[in-house]
Amino acid sequence: MSSSETSDRGASPRRRWQRGRTDWIVGLFIFLATATVIVWQNSRVSVLWDLSYVLENSFRISLGDVPYRDFPFPYPPLTFLIQAALIKLAGRAFWHHVVYCALTGGLAGVLTWRILLNCLRATAHPRLLAFLLSLPLIPLGIYCVFPHPFYDPDCTFAILLGLLLLQRLERKPSWWLALLTGTVLVVPLFIKQNTGLAFLVSTSLALLILILIEVFRRKPARQYALTLVGLVAGLLLAGLLIKFTADLNNYWHWTIQFAASRRAPPLAEMIGVYRDKTLLLWLALIAVGAFFLWLSRRGSPALMILPACLFSTPFLWPAIYLLREHDASERAERLLALWPLLLIVSLVVTVVSSKRRMGFSLVLPLILIGTINGAFMSQQLWGSTYAIWPLFMILLAMTIAALSSLSKPLSSTTIPVTAVIVASLLISGALYVWSHERLDYANLDDGALARSNLPQLKGLSARGEWIPNFEELVRYTDREIPRDEPILIIPGEDLFYYTTGRRPRFPVLMFDHTVNPYTPEEILKLARDRNLRWLIVKQDMQDEDEQIEQERDRLTEVLEQEFEQVESLKNYDIYRRKDSEEKDDDEPKGN
Repeated sequence: MSSSETSDRGASPRRRWQRGRTDWIVGLFIFLATATVIVWQNSRVSVLWDLSYVLENSFRISLGDVPYRDFPFPYPPLTFLIQAALIKLAGRAFWHHVVYCALTGGLAGVLTWRILLNCLRATAHPRLLAFLLSLPLIPLGIYCVFPHPFYDPDCTFAILLGLLLLQRLERKPSWWLALLTGTVLVVPLFIKQNTGLAFLVSTSLALLILILIEVFRRKPARQYALTLVGLVAGLLLAGLLIKFTADLNNYWHWTIQFAASRRAPPLAEMIGVYRDKTLLLWLALIAVGAFFLWLSRRGSPALMILPACLFSTPFLWPAIYLLREHDASERAERLLALWPLLLIVSLVVTVVSSKRRMGFSLVLPLILIGTINGAFMSQQLWGSTYAIWPLFMILLAMTIAALSSLSKPLSSTTIPVTAVIVASLLISGALYVWSHERLDYANLDDGALARSNLPQLKGLSARGEWIPNFEELVRYTDREIPRDEPILIIPGEDLFYYTTGRRPRFPVLMFDHTVNPYTPEEILKLARDRNLRWLIVKQDMQDEDEQIEQERDRLTEVLEQEFEQVESLKNYDIYRRKDSEEKDDDEPKGN
């Protein structure tokens, strides 16, 4: 038991009450500050492509369509089921989803703070250190970089909940908590495949290691065994639910086989994050600091200044770099380069300090390292880190705690070093969010800020003419196309079905290589078989991916064999099937 825990339990009731009140204030501050950033982000930016994919498919599910069975779907279901439930219960209103993101992001900040506090209990000032290390998550929380409902942030939230339950289980073992914890550990797998699977495998191996250690020491390992039982039970329950709804074969095909064939990166790209030359420089600097730490391990605290400076310099560099570089992309690269550095340093420190730790704290760094590398399988370092910064801060806290335990004099510099690192992450992280460099694939700065006037899109804001042009399309379809007429809209960047309330009649809603399994010829045949009479083609896209534009143009060229243009709006061309029968007042007049 740590000295901090002993002092907590031995403190007077008044002292415990004061600490409890302080904890409530800190937790409320972290929650409100993070939620405010998320609401602010939503008020100034909308990434239409990703937002539409989540809400359009969620709306479809809310109408009763079953993914994997009724339409192709290469992602696990939980994020979409949550948003579908929100649509079903509260109706179609975008600001409802903003509230969801703000609540989830704020709670994730609080969960991370509690995990940090548990990780740092053996240090001299655990509450202060935990609070400091929580501050960078105000701009870098799970929903702060990308502020719309998405599976990466939801997966991180579920992981944080599982980690906190594991820590709670170790401090207060109980059979029901062990079973519940094991079941919760399964949840991330059904939010995002690669991150969830890496977390599940890493945690399962960690629990097996702890069981073996306890058996070797001839101590009971009941709570770890029961957690594994709960984990297996959770997998079986999820498998049964999928079997009787979407079918396991369908689920396996779309979320594993198809998703891997379209999104899995080559191994060279996955390990490429560890090949940066600057990384070698920082590792050498930290190695020199470790050498001086070993030389002065029994010296005075004053001798710790040099190792402390060497350890903190790589983390300070992203903030220093702001003074010499104005390019947002270059700045972001310096911040993101901290990930492979921390992963390597934390692994070395974990091995060196393993004899000083026991229980869950022994394996927590290994779980985090495995989970983070699993997340990199999606879009590597640049694309995959935006929603997992809480894991970075927990791993950093574990490294700081381990280094403090290795050298008592070094522990005297823990707070100033942590403060320097936190200040650097706050500054560079805030600018990373402000410049929305992670979202550079979308055109977010073209024109004045526009807000939607449609009740379904209340709270949606975007720079440029994207929203006004889309609202013109909505008014046109409401006026000219009967609601029971099936419509095909490509490439699918807008919240068309969600906004209009029309039921989607086509198997896919977005025509992008990663989610669309059909060739243009197959799409033409499906349109013919489903008697689709209306086609809408968006011309200028907010998403600036050239591959998506090329696929749209190829698809349009094939569809024009059976569709002819009848209207041209500001950013949308309206097509009608050539062999459609003329009707009097229910059809558009054309040009």
